[in-house]
Amino acid sequence: MEYIREEYTEINLKELLYALKKRIWLVLAVGLLSGCLAIGYAKFLVTPIYSSTSSLLVLSKETTQTSMADLQLGSQLANDYSLLIKSRPVLDTVIQNLDLKIDYKTLKADILIQNTEDTRLLYLTVQNSDPILAKELVDELAEVSSRYIGDQMEVTPPKIIETGEVALYPDSPNIMKTAVLGILAGFVISAGSIILLNLMNDTVKTEDDIAKYLELATFAVVPDKGSARKSKRKENKKGR
Repeated sequence: MEYIREEYTEINLKELLYALKKRIWLVLAVGLLSGCLAIGYAKFLVTPIYSSTSSLLVLSKETTQTSMADLQLGSQLANDYSLLIKSRPVLDTVIQNLDLKIDYKTLKADILIQNTEDTRLLYLTVQNSDPILAKELVDELAEVSSRYIGDQMEVTPPKIIETGEVALYPDSPNIMKTAVLGILAGFVISAGSIILLNLMNDTVKTEDDIAKYLELATFAVVPDKGSARKSKRKENKKGR
């Protein structure tokens, strides 16, 4: 009966840590280079995106008193209003009023509508590469949708509570976050490459490697002439 011999490769963590420590300068250099490349990519190749937000108050009925039933009804109406705000007639009207050269699907993809829980407030956010155009779009969207909802649903139109503002800083890309991710990616790639090369290196370097890989005993060790000369020079210098 034949037995199949299974060979296992032992991973010496100390050797891997020593290999990383020996080339720590390479890991740091690759990490810094990767971070600089990430910053350059985010700053010069990625188009910055700005956003502007306005808010609408959903009115369930004309009254000066607000009950819990009104809040619940207002929240339900907010869901319907969100769909109507993104409807094709509203978006086509906004595009026509601002004389834009885009279709309604493109504008719809740049609109975000949020309804805070247990409130009747709708927050309309429009994103665009032009901060001024983003404000104009969200303001026009709020006015057009308010009129459209009032006409179509025959209810009190939503009231515009807050108009949009011109954003001073872009929402994306985040330069700091991009730089940190780039540095971490550089560290991981360089450290992983060093570990992989160390694991794939099966050359015999010491007498322990001979016993490990060839399963042979070491009877003698021939010293390297170069290392022997260096050691003699050091001894002579010390003696002087």
